[in-house]
Amino acid sequence: MCGIAGIYSYHPKSAEISREELILIRDHMVARGPDGKGEWFSADNRVGLAHRRLSIIDLSEHGSQPMQSGDGRYAISFNGEIYNYRELRADLERAGSVFHSDSDTEVLLHLYAKKGVAMLNDLRGMFAFSLWDNEHCCMVIARDPYGIKPLYYSNDGQTIRIASQVKALMAGGKVSKSKSPAGMAGFFLFGHMPEPYTQYQDVSALPAGHYAVIDESGMHDPVCYFDLQHVFDCTVELSEKEAQEMVFNAMTESINYHLISDVPVGVFLSAGIDSGAILSLAGEGGCRHLQTLTLAFEEFGGSANDESPLAAQVAKHFQVKHHHKRILAGDEFSAGLDGFFEAMDQPTTDGLNTYFVSKAVSELGWKVALSGVGGDEMFCGYPSFTDIPSWVRLMGTPSRIPGLGNIFSHLATYARLNPKAAGLVKYGGTYEGAYLLKRGIFLPEELPELVGKEMAAEGLKQLSVEEHISRRIGVGKTTEKSMVSLLESSLYMRNQLLRDSDWAGMAHSLEIRTPFVDAHLIRKIVPALSSVWNSSGKGLFYGSLNRPLPEFITSRSKTGFYTPVSKWLQSDNRLDVWKSIPSLRKGSAPWARRWAFVVADRSGLLG
Repeated sequence: MCGIAGIYSYHPKSAEISREELILIRDHMVARGPDGKGEWFSADNRVGLAHRRLSIIDLSEHGSQPMQSGDGRYAISFNGEIYNYRELRADLERAGSVFHSDSDTEVLLHLYAKKGVAMLNDLRGMFAFSLWDNEHCCMVIARDPYGIKPLYYSNDGQTIRIASQVKALMAGGKVSKSKSPAGMAGFFLFGHMPEPYTQYQDVSALPAGHYAVIDESGMHDPVCYFDLQHVFDCTVELSEKEAQEMVFNAMTESINYHLISDVPVGVFLSAGIDSGAILSLAGEGGCRHLQTLTLAFEEFGGSANDESPLAAQVAKHFQVKHHHKRILAGDEFSAGLDGFFEAMDQPTTDGLNTYFVSKAVSELGWKVALSGVGGDEMFCGYPSFTDIPSWVRLMGTPSRIPGLGNIFSHLATYARLNPKAAGLVKYGGTYEGAYLLKRGIFLPEELPELVGKEMAAEGLKQLSVEEHISRRIGVGKTTEKSMVSLLESSLYMRNQLLRDSDWAGMAHSLEIRTPFVDAHLIRKIVPALSSVWNSSGKGLFYGSLNRPLPEFITSRSKTGFYTPVSKWLQSDNRLDVWKSIPSLRKGSAPWARRWAFVVADRSGLLG
């Protein structure tokens, strides 16, 4: 895991790049790579690549970056891990390639030389990279299928700048700080910046599962090489036993790949099925030396939201060394508040939990931790899998009656109902609208109070909210639950859970791996998932395990990984900015809305 940066002055009449700017961008990401740094410049000083290194695989200097190919044609700056690099390397060696390191980065150089961008479908891992081809005078940037690793760029028509973090690009001093209306609207609607938008007009995210080529004519449109919708377009009839065997084999393989490391690996452990399944499956491969950690908050002590007692029992069940960290009554939150917002690369209403648990494991000396993110999206673990289809069935007809949604909304508002309840008729009749109701923080008509009428109108126009959501819904043989799975995977998980795992982990020089978020895995188990989409969901998941989870885990209702933000908002007067908004001062205002306004203010979104 690392931080990458690059600048390419591609226009024939543009000036040479600023080496100082590239170094500023790179060194803003010290936490992403405290183990080493490097830079590479082309002979004509029109291209520069830079790198900050967190050593996980091949800890020697031979793995340092940016790395050049032996013939000098290619140079690469790479962030992430390629879990199947050993098999890829063996194939390349049989074809005559000679290696000088044990790193996965060198494998990428040889593989690209052989296959070009077609190699992307061979890679199993999480990655983002910038590669320079000296012969064709072009730069190739690419991002892994799910977007686990971030990659941002700013293109002014003459020069393109890329980095692992938005704030790193801004640290270079050459990118405009003009706010993005679409990014602002997206944040208040969803609680995160919806890809490809960021909070800045001139900075974009390279979409997940895409690559792009930049040459003297400029940046070509990003090309999609992985589309989850098409993967889901699969209907195969399997027996329950066949489905369970398929899930068990594919999951075990994925866990084993995600355990590949030259440093110790730990697990974020809750009292849920997903993290417990990681321990069970890791043991199948003989990995019994894992350590686990559970984070707890004093405010939740003795309640269902305190998972630490049950998590300790899970660790004991699987005979692994367990650690427990308790956050004391908001003290650590208050002390770490400024650092939290400084580390937050883009505004998000989530990430507090991951930030604190990453801090705790880094204090134990861990460099790598496995997370259960992705299990709920695949195996229908969220309430959204039942709520959204139910709303669509219930409101499908009423929502099509002209004007009824607005009338109901006005009446409900007059009756002081929750704004989302007021929007049920207007939005609940379609999957796009129902998803916005379920996952949204605010509704579109509420944005003018928060950001002003003009900014709200322009942001909603640019974002085109329902179209933004509908593009994620399947194009082929879809079911109710498969549509929700697509939405949760490509919106909430990608733009919030995965992105927050990246910046929150990297703030503490921690690599967070997500074995349930894996393109090779999903391709293998989609036939089995089709049975999940027509049944109870996670029963197939934990029923497939050879080393069963304790019954007190499988029978327990899902609680989620919460933080007591609602109490902290009341106790820290530095967070009182939400009180400037009349609707947020109402006693019935959800704490998530107040927290969203605080985040927007502290991250400079409103300034």
